[in-house]
Amino acid sequence: MASVIDAESFLAIDIGSTTTRALLFDVVDGTYHFLAAGSAPSTWAAPFHDVGEGVHLALTRLQEITSRPLMDEGSRLILPTRPDGSGVDRLALTLSAGADVRMVVIGLLEEVSLASARRLASTTYGKVVESLGLNDHRRQDAQLDALLQANADFFILAGGTEQGATRSVSKLVELVLLALKTMRQESRPKILYCGNQALTKKLKEVLSRYTEVFTAPNIRPTFDQEDLVPAADALAKMTVSLRGQQFGGLSGLGQLTATPVQPTAAATLRLMRFLSELYDPAKGVLGVEVGSHATYLAGAIGGRERLKVFRPLGNGLGMEGTLERISPADVARWVPMEVSTQEVEDYLWQKSLFPATIPATATTLAIEQGLVREILRYAAQAYLEDYPDCAMTFEPIFAGGAALAQTGSPVQSLLMLLDGLQPTGVSTLFLDPYGLMPALGAIAGANSLLPVQILESGAFQNLGAVICPVSDAKPGTPILKARVVFEDGNEVKVDVKQGSLVPLPIRHGQSARLYLEALRGTEIDPRRKTAGGFKIVGGLCGAVIDARGRPLNLPAEPNRRRELLLRWTQALETRRPV
Repeated sequence: MASVIDAESFLAIDIGSTTTRALLFDVVDGTYHFLAAGSAPSTWAAPFHDVGEGVHLALTRLQEITSRPLMDEGSRLILPTRPDGSGVDRLALTLSAGADVRMVVIGLLEEVSLASARRLASTTYGKVVESLGLNDHRRQDAQLDALLQANADFFILAGGTEQGATRSVSKLVELVLLALKTMRQESRPKILYCGNQALTKKLKEVLSRYTEVFTAPNIRPTFDQEDLVPAADALAKMTVSLRGQQFGGLSGLGQLTATPVQPTAAATLRLMRFLSELYDPAKGVLGVEVGSHATYLAGAIGGRERLKVFRPLGNGLGMEGTLERISPADVARWVPMEVSTQEVEDYLWQKSLFPATIPATATTLAIEQGLVREILRYAAQAYLEDYPDCAMTFEPIFAGGAALAQTGSPVQSLLMLLDGLQPTGVSTLFLDPYGLMPALGAIAGANSLLPVQILESGAFQNLGAVICPVSDAKPGTPILKARVVFEDGNEVKVDVKQGSLVPLPIRHGQSARLYLEALRGTEIDPRRKTAGGFKIVGGLCGAVIDARGRPLNLPAEPNRRRELLLRWTQALETRRPV
């Protein structure tokens, strides 16, 4: 392999809300491989307020695992690699740590520029604390008070199509200017202007006297066209800049990186964008992660990027926000043993106090897995509502986060994703047990070969091929005939009934050709041609046909529901090919 490749080892550091990870990539036998990961508790919050200590501990752990010196005698990262092999050549850094970024969205019409501004705000780790538009019925002094009391980090100012309304936007700018003049200098929010570009120069000239102003192309260039990508990139840079002011040690690390520091979700989106060019563009690629404080979905389909971060929505530090959206009763539905709603609620609040703890019993494990299902279900529904041009038909789907990746059972991971995301059509589900997605997305900007070779190396776990047909037939009705033809010419035929979860006899790593015949108007995949058959490769769970229906509905009667949950698990566990 080329000497350029041989010269580039990569260290990727991800600073999360609870955990800081250090990931090492290097060339082995001419190909990039993921070598090891070291992790430690994050130290961005009290008492440290400095990310450096967590990074140092993670690097120390990585050194112990690999026996490769990464820091010098002064605990400084060795960059680039020394002749003796110590250190690394390049560094990439991502982060999701920190308190919620507080944002105020300002635009013209509620269903147009304000709606786009809210979707833009959801691409970073924060929340919208106030909104202001032309149709706001509050008096001007009340609007001004709202801006002052928002205690915002950012104002997102949108509105006006290209060469469109300027007077209305100018009126909103005057109110923003008045608010800035009233605030103390140290508490003034940064401004992101992404509206009518005819006003950009004048607006920046006026507002930059009082605060830092970022600009981006219009997120709503025409009434029916939305383009968030450039503004989302600008918002990501603003978020990183804010974190540099809030945390000690981050700016120093940022000066060492080969690519700009990126929020974790934005880095994952970059990887999905990169992969969408390699896979079927009509189907798109999706990355999803359930974390302690936040959950995100990052999709790229047909050249369109769709990112939505839900925060707080997690299974640890974000539990309070999670329980505002998800009821313990909904979580209890997924527990296949007898448990009261109160027991579920008590456990989840306890988890919020000690987010790093792991389940100690089968019941508490089932509760946490039920919560993950509901988090995914909530996030997927909100994602599709915000982006109706998408559907849960992505191929493939990558999933990460300790709650999904560290179950100890591929079947449980697969079921959580199927039950929560409820994909349709033909897809392949991959698990990211080491948190590689954001690292590869960040590295892709400096080395496009490394992510491809890591994906091909098996660092991601292939859970299996899944076929999720959609039918309105009654349960028990035959809706699909499947024929599996193996490479040796042998074949197996399977009849699939509505309401069933059917594992196919395909081993991990085994290739076969699958022929499907739809019955009674069943739709196999709206974005993929299945006539003539197609190749599938078995994963850790082989291959599965999920004919349980969309949306997936659980029986209301508790005993019947628990029996059904156990039956689904047993169907995959007992018949999982090896």
